[in-house]
Amino acid sequence: MKPAPELEDFLLGQGLAASREDARWTPLAGGVSSDIWRVDLPTRTLCIKRALPKLKVAADWFAPTERNAFEWKWLQFAARHVPQAVPKPVAHDASAGLFAMEFLAPERHPVWKAQLMAGQVDSATAAAVARIVVAVHNASAGDPAVAREFATRDNFFALRLEPYLVATGRRHPDLAERLNALAERTGAAQIALVHGDVSPKNILLGPASPILLDAECAWYGDPAFDIAFCLNHLLLKCLVHPELRAQYLAAFEAFAASYLAAVQWEPRADIEARAAALLPALLLARVDGKSPVEYVRDDHTRDLVRRVARPLVAASPQGLADVAQAWSKAVESH
Repeated sequence: MKPAPELEDFLLGQGLAASREDARWTPLAGGVSSDIWRVDLPTRTLCIKRALPKLKVAADWFAPTERNAFEWKWLQFAARHVPQAVPKPVAHDASAGLFAMEFLAPERHPVWKAQLMAGQVDSATAAAVARIVVAVHNASAGDPAVAREFATRDNFFALRLEPYLVATGRRHPDLAERLNALAERTGAAQIALVHGDVSPKNILLGPASPILLDAECAWYGDPAFDIAFCLNHLLLKCLVHPELRAQYLAAFEAFAASYLAAVQWEPRADIEARAAALLPALLLARVDGKSPVEYVRDDHTRDLVRRVARPLVAASPQGLADVAQAWSKAVESH
């Protein structure tokens, strides 16, 4: 399979390959928002990524392709502060919406989601991911230069706040005011550099460290979003293996504790309260937003998520443990 001509032009134009050099292109399975390729060259292997204007989901979901440039900038920022936790950035073409980074061999870098889905749950991994996420937040908090570089609220609204919070409010009119208020409060924050997609599918487990990918949503905003987004996935995995509920919740607790212990820019109770308020909203979004989770397939299980999430959205819990406790009781009786 051959890539679009502009991808081959990028490879040559950036000096990553010679004109007569053999390049073998292999499309990679990724998320819903990008065109991603493995390129095998005689001396090295690269990963090339291009943002798509329309995301690959059933709903009409469009997002600005300049997000590719902000992902590149996030990768560069993270490479300076947590170099062990990101692929090495190689080259970027802003006008083409393309960048190249180091390719990480899957046999040595399994995807965290695959392990969680297989019932392999390690709290130490969750804690390690949290330490990486909070390190980026600490390095960027209160930095006006980083805030100017990642003034991407419109992008974040299109990719996260609208499809997850606002769209879910349209499905739940009685909660729309609360969900819209959450979106507004989150969108107005300017605290630290947010990854925006801290999902197990975007985290590789390397020999030395977890490695974060897919920062298309990068934005200088509220780091509470990154906490809630990742913890949401750990809760939802309980639906795949209810018998391992205790292990998933232990990973949840390990992430939360490791993250909150390292927060340097504000009282920990403040950021925990914002993350706890977002978490049930994101739970509800994964059954009734624009990006429903693929492993919740039946109405009975969707209703379980709604029964837990809806009252918590309305109540706005202050602690992450409150959400985890309500979720644990519901899954146990499911």
